[in-house]
Order: sequence, then C-alpha cells, then structure tokens
Amino acid sequence: MRNPEHDGYYMPGEFAPHAATVMIFPERPGSWPYGAAPAMPSFVKIWESILADELLYLVVSPEKLGACREILRNAGLLDRVTLLTIPQNDAWARDTCPTFVVQPETGDVAGVDWRFNAWGGEVDGLYADYAEDNALASVLCHNLGYGRFDAQDFVLEGGSVHSDGEGTLLVTEACLLSEGRNPSLSRAQIGERLCRYLGAEKVLWLPRGIYNDETNEHVDNVCAFLRPGEAVLAWTDDKTDPQYAMSAADLAYLESVTDAKGRRLTVHKLPVPAHPVCITQHDLDGFTFAPGEDEREAGERLAASYVNFYFTNHSVLLPQFGGENAQSDALAVKLMQQWCPERKVIPVPARELIVGGGNIHCLTQQIPAGKTHA
Repeated sequence: MRNPEHDGYYMPGEFAPHAATVMIFPERPGSWPYGAAPAMPSFVKIWESILADELLYLVVSPEKLGACREILRNAGLLDRVTLLTIPQNDAWARDTCPTFVVQPETGDVAGVDWRFNAWGGEVDGLYADYAEDNALASVLCHNLGYGRFDAQDFVLEGGSVHSDGEGTLLVTEACLLSEGRNPSLSRAQIGERLCRYLGAEKVLWLPRGIYNDETNEHVDNVCAFLRPGEAVLAWTDDKTDPQYAMSAADLAYLESVTDAKGRRLTVHKLPVPAHPVCITQHDLDGFTFAPGEDEREAGERLAASYVNFYFTNHSVLLPQFGGENAQSDALAVKLMQQWCPERKVIPVPARELIVGGGNIHCLTQQIPAGKTHA
C-alpha cells in the first residue's frame, strides 16, 4: 500500500482551487421521498452554480441514467456535465467518494479510499447494504485517472474531517470515537492515521456536532475552515436549545487550542436556524424504506445548519431553509458574505435536502486542482 505521508501528499483546504466537483444523482427511496422530485430543484441549482466555476462529474446508476439525462437536458446542462455511470447506494458524495490529496512538488492528485459502513455498520448504521457505496471511491479513482491510497482498513467518511491545508484537521469526538467506526483504535491511533493519510500534523478534536445529526455528529455540519486560522462554528444563544451546550463546549475547546502553525483560531459564530426544521408526515409518506434502513418519525428535528455550505472556486453555496426561518436565512447570507468578501454567496433552498439526511456539503466532494495519473 502506498503511504501518502511518505509520498508527501496532503489534503488542501476546500477553499483552495478545485479542478472539479463530484456529485451523485439522488435516487434512494429511503432518503429521497417522492422519487426525489421535491429535492430536484435544489440539486439543479447546485449543479448550475458549480458549473459556473468548475467541472462537474455526476455519478448516476445505470437504471437512472435516462431520467438523469432528461432532467439535465431540461435544465440546459446536459452538454456541460460529465456523467459517470456507476452503481451506488445513495447520493452522499462527501462520504463515499475519495478524499483527494495533492503532492505539492509534482502537482499529482490522488484519492484516499476509506472504508464506508453507512455511518456505523452493525452498531448504528443507517442502511444495511452499502457495498456499492464502499466500492465507489476505488471505481472513481480508476475511471478519472487518479492514483489511489488504500485505506480500507479504516472507517471514515469525508464529512467527518475538515482540513486547513496547512497541517490542521478538524474532527468531532462524537463521530470518530463512536463504536460503529474504529472501536479497536484509541483516539491517539485514530489521530495518527488521519495525519498519515492526509499529510497533516495536528488534529483538533471538537467534542460535539449538531444536535440529532444521524452521522454521529460530523464536523462538516458544525465547524468549518474559511481559510487557515479562521473558522465558523454553528451557534445559538438560546440556552434552552440542546444545541447550546454542544456548541458552547466546542467554542470553549477551540478557544483553548492552537493549530499546527501555533495560531489561535479566529472563530465566527454562525447561528443555526431560529426555528427547528422538522420532518413532516407528508415527507414520511413519500419514503420507501428498505429492510435494515433507519426510519424517521413525524416531528423529528433535522440537523439543519448553515455550516454545511460548499466552496466552489469563486462562490459559497449556502443552505437556506425557508418559511419561518427566512430571517435566519438572510442573516446567514449576510454573515457569510461579510466573512468571505472575495466570493459570491449563493443561497440554495435546502429544506428538501435536509429531509434526505444531509445538506450541500454532504452532497459534494471537491477534486483539488492538479494532475491525474492518466
């Protein structure tokens, strides 16, 4: 097995230049109610916004290729998207695609192929059959001409780690130390693996993520780097909200540590939606759950957060939840534009995405600028 550490590869920050973005066409009946029709306008908006800045690879199963092409044709995007016909179990590209790393001297880009077990395997995984998802990273590296680092002995999802590109990684203890990931490894051993595979020097272990996040609280829903030394943290001033104690613990931790370069982090508070975003009976009526798949309940609070944004080369794709959260949406846009003046903040309706179980960042995976091995 090639070792990224020995080869000098590292994981750039998401804010660094991209060659492309990878996404997956939504089709899982237990994630996307009513055949994904309610979520499709949001997907189209994301595809259009990405294509304004960089290439888009869209993975789609053979069974849904015709439907996907028709939607792209109607949106005027068919000739601009590169379709990759590959079987998979769901649309969460962040977690099932490779985590791409770069060799700075040669510019070569390669993918780290983690083991995927549907966010917990037999302990608390969200669906029982994830073989195609686990195979996707390897197939993508091969099809796109990128080298591959075999990390199939280590369970990880891309949404559970953020990089500042200068040696620092962000993770949450709630996720990476959960029993369904790598229970035979200690915290120190997990941190060492991450640094080895991602070319990092230091792991910052936030205690918690977003309340009721079914991924065991991925970091990409609660905290993200804007640039080296600067991050946003999901926040609420409402002490009666269960998110308050979780975010307060994260803030206390972040204020107590330095990054790999010895810097104190500048932490911006990005408020969560003022009103909880909950799943409805109408949403539930559109699902078809497979045996062994995690089911939902009407009124269940969803893990809605504005931190689940995505950087393209020149933009920020920012979730918006609508309805009674219109003011929260507008505030998030204002703050992100203030903190990212060099980028255009693009609001994306995301309520139907969070019904699926994740959001914009969960649905996207960046490929850093560089060279393939083809």
